[in-house]
Amino acid sequence: MSIIGREKEIKELRHLFDSDKAEFVAIYGRRRVGKTFLVDETLKGKITFRHAGLSPVEKESKKNSLREQLKHFYYSLQMYGLKKQKCPASWMEAFFMLAQLLESKDDGKTKQVVFLDELPWMDTPRSGFITAFEGFWNTWACHRDNMMLVVCGSANSWMLDNLVNNHGGLYGRTTYEIKLAPFTLHECEEYFRQNGFKISRYDIVQSYMILGGIPFYLSYMDKTMSLAQNIDNMFFKHGARLSNEYNRLFSSVFTNSEEMKRIVKSLGERRSGFTRQEILKKTGIADSGNFSKMLDALTASDFIESYVPFGEGKRNMRYKLSDMFCMFYLKFVDGKANMDDNFWKFNFTSPTISIWRGFAFEEVCFRHITQIKQALGILGVKTSQSSWSLRGDDDVDGTQIDMLIDRNDNVINMCEMKFYNEEFTVSKQYHSTLVHRLNTLSGMIPKRKAIHSTLITTFGLTQNEYCGDFQQVITLNALFEMS
Repeated sequence: MSIIGREKEIKELRHLFDSDKAEFVAIYGRRRVGKTFLVDETLKGKITFRHAGLSPVEKESKKNSLREQLKHFYYSLQMYGLKKQKCPASWMEAFFMLAQLLESKDDGKTKQVVFLDELPWMDTPRSGFITAFEGFWNTWACHRDNMMLVVCGSANSWMLDNLVNNHGGLYGRTTYEIKLAPFTLHECEEYFRQNGFKISRYDIVQSYMILGGIPFYLSYMDKTMSLAQNIDNMFFKHGARLSNEYNRLFSSVFTNSEEMKRIVKSLGERRSGFTRQEILKKTGIADSGNFSKMLDALTASDFIESYVPFGEGKRNMRYKLSDMFCMFYLKFVDGKANMDDNFWKFNFTSPTISIWRGFAFEEVCFRHITQIKQALGILGVKTSQSSWSLRGDDDVDGTQIDMLIDRNDNVINMCEMKFYNEEFTVSKQYHSTLVHRLNTLSGMIPKRKAIHSTLITTFGLTQNEYCGDFQQVITLNALFEMS
């Protein structure tokens, strides 16, 4: 299967391979997003040595011990031609052996590509890994013009702290960084097309609400089945492939996975998220610098995101769950014992799932803000996006707006998102709601700003006496445009 999307990343990796100096490339991104596949496909037939760290998921085993990691590295060295010798007792010795192997293969002309996958897994407690890795690059590898070191990791915070933003011996050493994002809707559609699926854009969006555009999860879908059948196969049938993915996902990325899951689960309870203090109260985790690091790590790994609600200051910053796979899992799978094997097929028209689709569609739109701005003709305009809510009291009715796009050209797009299976119709009651929201927002923004009511929906707007409430209508087709 040929690689889908990733044009910018492929172009840059090829450019770095052709350069006449040593290159150190750090690739990071959510687990299962396709980092290894990107390197394998782009540098196929050009990798001199490759190795992947052992997963720490099975904590009861010795798989994440220093001894096991070194033994595994030694076996990789032998597979690539190192003459048999004593297994290294330290990472310093292991990287010395790697340098010996590379020197024995070096013809002085051909680019030597060293690919170290899941690098954070190799850095077990008190192993001295970073010191040895630093020595390998600074003392030997960086001085070889035909060296290209490519490292990958799913623990984004580890990659950022130890490589990209390192303040020690690796400070400023990476020559290029790639943060690999999930597929867009456009790329998902290309994946389905290339693999012979007959699936509508309406269902592609629903698959995105569940799988979040993660290529590895998409690979589990069967083109002979409907979307509902595929979801049952992946999540609800006995032994379903993704039924335990949530736990494995956190165990493979974080050493304190249980605390991380507590934070994520608490954020899953409200789509607008919570403040730092609210999260502390809900989880019972101690208020400390370590808690701040946990929030930073979850944010770096794209499980959660921070934002400042419209009209508020940074002191009211909120954190919300942003990983769509986690949202779906916590809503429909987590803690649900003895689920029906055909749960999704039997319930996908139920009110509960319809309401969930509406909320999930909002997150899909936030993920595709570039496409929305393109449809509005404001790609070159600086903007900020957030949801907005106002609590009601005795004097004022509360209201909530799905998305506000605050633009530097003195316009605010007040966006409503509606995921319908047909054209959306503005009723008299909904018209009154829109008028209330518009009037409430008008009284809270600078007089220089104009408000444009904008509808983002599946199949457009029914023409009736209230359709003029929206100045702009964006449909699914706009979200599928290439960014």
